[in-house]
Amino acid sequence: MERISRENGILFHISALPGKYGIGTMGKEAYRFVDFLTSCKVNIWQLLPLNLTSYGDSPYQSPSSTGLNYYLIDLDTLIEKKLLTRKEVESFDFGSDESRVNYGLLFDNRAKVLKIAFSRYNKNNRSFLEFVKKGKYSDFAFFMTMKEKNHFSPWYEWEEKERFYSPILEERIKKEYKETYLFYLWTQYEFLQQFKALKSYANRNGISIMGDLPLYLARDSVEAYKYPEMFLFDEKHNPTVVAGVPPDYFNENGQLWGNPIYNWEKMREDNFAWWNERIRSNFELFDIVRIDHFRGIAAYYVIPFGAENAKNGEWRDGPSVSLFEDKKDLPIVAEDLGFIDDKVRYLLQETGYPGMKILEFAFDGDPKNDHKPSNAKYNFIAYTGTHDNEPLLSYLENLDEKGLEVFKKDVKKECKLFAVPYQDKDLKSLVKTVVSLCYATPCRLAILPMADLLALGKEARINTPAELNGINWTYRYKKEDFTASLKNFILKNVETYR
Repeated sequence: MERISRENGILFHISALPGKYGIGTMGKEAYRFVDFLTSCKVNIWQLLPLNLTSYGDSPYQSPSSTGLNYYLIDLDTLIEKKLLTRKEVESFDFGSDESRVNYGLLFDNRAKVLKIAFSRYNKNNRSFLEFVKKGKYSDFAFFMTMKEKNHFSPWYEWEEKERFYSPILEERIKKEYKETYLFYLWTQYEFLQQFKALKSYANRNGISIMGDLPLYLARDSVEAYKYPEMFLFDEKHNPTVVAGVPPDYFNENGQLWGNPIYNWEKMREDNFAWWNERIRSNFELFDIVRIDHFRGIAAYYVIPFGAENAKNGEWRDGPSVSLFEDKKDLPIVAEDLGFIDDKVRYLLQETGYPGMKILEFAFDGDPKNDHKPSNAKYNFIAYTGTHDNEPLLSYLENLDEKGLEVFKKDVKKECKLFAVPYQDKDLKSLVKTVVSLCYATPCRLAILPMADLLALGKEARINTPAELNGINWTYRYKKEDFTASLKNFILKNVETYR
């Protein structure tokens, strides 16, 4: 990973871009954002997973490990291709609040407008026919066809004759519902055309794209439906155990995620062929790949299926370094947050992948805190926070008086060590001080979430883990957020701290 030595980036998901039609897309605002990054000398754009969202609107809970989120397809581009008219697009309701994504309306209406476009698409286009023939997105298209046929209910609630997969069933569905099946394939084809054009533009402007690979899959996914042998399921294809994390200081019940657990022993039999292909496919899309919940590959926490919380689980050993023996030279970032033990440290050491340090966790008065810049070694990525943390301003607002004093005292010490000017006349200026300290840390890469660069509060939080609150994943930025003063603030930090 030497090529990402001493670089800087911004964490910003496509869905949060400004624009019309209910959600950020890969249209002109995405290109404008690349131009903004270029003007700030930012060289990495970190995205969150591009998978189609499902339960809870999370891209980490997707109906397919490969299926790409067709909500992000730019409708203006389809208008330019004469597949839609502006009047048609504007006749659909995607939500009137430009600062929030309304996933319910997108679910109701996005596929409808895309189906109008597909009805005019030349299905004999040679490039599209080759794409269909390759079959890479066939599982996704088949599963979405099945879900649509079953009113989008989860597969484990379907009638028994369809609840258990068979090749005969798949062939019948593809024939009987050919148009629907081809439509879902076309969404992937169109997404890839738009995304690859955007990535090419970013790369030409010196910007690498960092993608995000979720460790786990949703229970209601094509993999769990079609390949039950990949998971710890019983004979009725129900999970025996599910994923989560144990209780900690932040959550006395732990976090019950509910994802099925991989049958790692079974996967080892073909030398992790499915995982090898998954990682390879991610590098077809991205320049750098961050693996979420990386610690779950060293050891993972399992909770009995049907449990109400994560209290009564156990740790089991994962495949560890055997999964990465032939991948050590790949530009992979390990999300090594949470409960970290010697098994995780060993895996990081053996792979050589950089881990993550989060400054929001760093300033608690503990001189040995791993996240303190002065305690961190070079091979890490520095963040003020991630998509699962509250924005730094919100975090500071929620500290009690003593906690805030400890935070300020610690930050002041670190600023002195790294020659960063310290300011705390109000909480927003303290946020800006911590942002500058993030750039100054001895890391190979500093990545800043947009909310912290703008010193925004709780309204801009991306996600609250293990909570269905109706606002996770919905926040969107406005055109006027990308100001000259923001550009100058980023530029000054990038140039001062090299």
